Amino acid sequence: MKKVLEVKNISKIYKIYKNNIDRLKEVFSQSLYHKEFVANKSISFDLFEGETLGVIGVNGAGKSTILKIVAGVVEPTFGEVIRHGRVTALLELGTGFNLQISGYENIYLNGTLIGMNKKEIKEKIADIIDFSELGDYIHEPILSYSSGMSMRLAFSIAIFSEPKILIVDEALSVGDAHFQAKCTQALRDRKQDSMSIIYVSHDLNSLKLLCDRVLLLNHGEVVDEGNPEDVINQYNFLISKLNDKEEKMSIKEADNSSFGTFDIKITKVTIKGEESNSNLISSGENSKIAIEIESKKDLSNMTIGIVIRDKFGQDIFGTNTFHHKVNVDFKKDKEYLCSFNMPLNIGIGKYSITTAIHSQDTHLDNCSHWLDHATDFEIAGVKGNSFVGICRLEPKIDFKEVDG
Repeated sequence: MKKVLEVKNISKIYKIYKNNIDRLKEVFSQSLYHKEFVANKSISFDLFEGETLGVIGVNGAGKSTILKIVAGVVEPTFGEVIRHGRVTALLELGTGFNLQISGYENIYLNGTLIGMNKKEIKEKIADIIDFSELGDYIHEPILSYSSGMSMRLAFSIAIFSEPKILIVDEALSVGDAHFQAKCTQALRDRKQDSMSIIYVSHDLNSLKLLCDRVLLLNHGEVVDEGNPEDVINQYNFLISKLNDKEEKMSIKEADNSSFGTFDIKITKVTIKGEESNSNLISSGENSKIAIEIESKKDLSNMTIGIVIRDKFGQDIFGTNTFHHKVNVDFKKDKEYLCSFNMPLNIGIGKYSITTAIHSQDTHLDNCSHWLDHATDFEIAGVKGNSFVGICRLEPKIDFKEVDG
């Protein structure tokens, strides 16, 4: 595969001064008056033609810094970035816009800043305006735009600049669902045309849907890289560890799908249809998800939860005992069985089940065991009325003639 970007041992170290006087003192003396903050440390990766690379990490992990370095906005302290083609970045909202002039004029200004010439802009300005859906607002000053409108214009300019590499940093988190879906489709289309994308988002489902590969940053370093679902499980583990003051949590080596304190352990997960007596189930069929559990210590007020994911790794349904107000207490050296019984009103396709045991309503609190992809099942037919999509809503349909 053809490389479009090479990031080689990038480090970025910022000098932190208490005030400007200390900065001036350091210039005229041999003494040091600053502390060093390492934002990035020896980061290396390649980006290939037509690839979408996700970048995730908790706040302060160094994501924005490495993106700014790749985009050429910030110079690295050490290391080298080799770009094989135009790089366009959607970083902080409104960057490159003059708030006092119109959106129309800003297309020329912003387009020039990201490397387009006037001829290119003139040829594409109608498409940019049409895609942005700003209508007559395109002639109003940017100062009057909402954050969503600014994002529409910025994204439209970026996508029609036809970069070799497009960097998107949380830009799609602003705006309405319709335009977010439109942007996602535009990214997919450009990807088919060999554009490469670096994508940063806290929306884990969108990362699974868009990305071929994901980098996980922590404290400025790459700590994991690979398949989106595996790396996102490692990310979930890191988030759980933020609340692990006793440092009891661990993750199984070479198996990011299983982590926790393991004080309570999920030993087996199965799913069976009531009629099929197997994991080959019809849509609408009553089914049982059974979770077998072993406890190594006494723990009270715990939560057992499930998440059903589709073949793309998208979360389509999740619930737990906390939300259903089911009391869960464990005693040392005892075994337990927890069952979730329900009709599987979902569309035909392949699915997986993730399970977890923790306190409170999410795995962020005292996570005993998180087991991703614990088991698989398939919806192979439909009981009753046929439908399309992933949700079976069973509407009551009424049709009648209206007296005129």
